[in-house]
Amino acid sequence: MPRPSTLAALIAATLATVSLAACSGGSDATSTDDSASGSDAAADWSPVTVEHAFGETVIEEQPERVATVNWANHEVPLALGVVPVGMAAANFGDDDGNGTLPWVEEALADLGAETPVLFDETDGIDFEAVADTDPDVILAAYSGLTEEDYDLLSEIAPTVAYPTTAWATPWREMIELNSAGMGMAEQGEELIGQIEGEIDEAVANYPQIEGASVMFLTHVDTTDLSEVSFYTAHDTRIMFFEDLGMTIAQSVQDASAETDGFSATVSAEQADMFDDVDVIVTYGGQELIDALEADPLLSQIPAVENGAVVTLPGSDPLGTAANPTPLAISWVLDDYLTLLADAVDASAGA
Repeated sequence: MPRPSTLAALIAATLATVSLAACSGGSDATSTDDSASGSDAAADWSPVTVEHAFGETVIEEQPERVATVNWANHEVPLALGVVPVGMAAANFGDDDGNGTLPWVEEALADLGAETPVLFDETDGIDFEAVADTDPDVILAAYSGLTEEDYDLLSEIAPTVAYPTTAWATPWREMIELNSAGMGMAEQGEELIGQIEGEIDEAVANYPQIEGASVMFLTHVDTTDLSEVSFYTAHDTRIMFFEDLGMTIAQSVQDASAETDGFSATVSAEQADMFDDVDVIVTYGGQELIDALEADPLLSQIPAVENGAVVTLPGSDPLGTAANPTPLAISWVLDDYLTLLADAVDASAGA
């Protein structure tokens, strides 16, 4: 089950070292630590340079108004005790339709803050809405920004983009880049250490998953199984398996070497290439499992044959949290590990 207390602990552990003034809901800037505000903090500020895919961004002055765009970047300031003036509305896995995911709601509650301005990104970044929040810095270390997007955002405020590839920033680098953009690199490193410790502690309770080979199918169309689409080793969902002590199937690694993309597709006639997969994770339900097991080609993949398929509801927060982000990891960890361990047990017992 989700563990709100863990989210509160992560936030509380960083508040003692927060040195950045923050604001909530577009109001005047306030700080989670009064000692961090005022002229002393500003006097201690040194310009920060963050390198990324579009060059480098220099933050000349201490930012007090932080905005974020695209998926989950707001989780970094929230985990560090800073409430953004604006952030992207959740457009996947939002269980109650209020534009925020459960772990974000818990973080805001822990900080005693109201929901910031939510940017509707259904049709792309709402540049006007971002500008209206009057940010001092815009965080987008995990994003799909085009160079045009980056240029337009940079006209509003210094913008931190992804390091190399769109939608492929691991959660550690998301924290590193976004926290650096706020002038909180040291606190960001501390947050990474806290999350790593929590992962290690949780994984120790599931020794059977260590070394199990795994792949993650993308959303599967049960009416057309002529192709197999999967996330490559460049995708953060796949990278997270290694954090959990599992291994990315060698077949997936080999296929990933041929592309820079976060997903790839092969013909179902090539399904035998995945004969090294112990566990499959994907989005869907029993209907999907039935379709895979009935398919003459895909049913030969060991994970399918052995009943070692983990299905995640795409519209549910659990499915969303399989894409690891700073606050979601704490929320999903035990539930996700339980599902993976059950699949490994099924594979081993076949």
